[in-house]
Amino acid sequence: MSSTSQKHRDFVGEPMGDKPVTALAGIGGTLGGRLEEEGFDKAYVVLGQFLVLKKNEEFFKDWLKSTCNANSKQSGDCYTCLKEWCDNFL
Repeated sequence: MSSTSQKHRDFVGEPMGDKPVTALAGIGGTLGGRLEEEGFDKAYVVLGQFLVLKKNEEFFKDWLKSTCNANSKQSGDCYTCLKEWCDNFL
């Protein structure tokens, strides 16, 4: 498996706080804008959806693809980021 990005390490290494959705690994400006249009303007709102989907990788990736047109790598990076954050803080 590939190593994680600096963005991923920064995110999972500290509390969520009020981080923008673009702080999530795999979510850049374009996907972040699409998520914001759908009401997912903060990382904690996306985390909420992740938890509603019971941390299920397949469901979350499918949701991310349908919500903001994320590709497999982007949705996988975001899933891994949120899962590791949950492992550290929940």
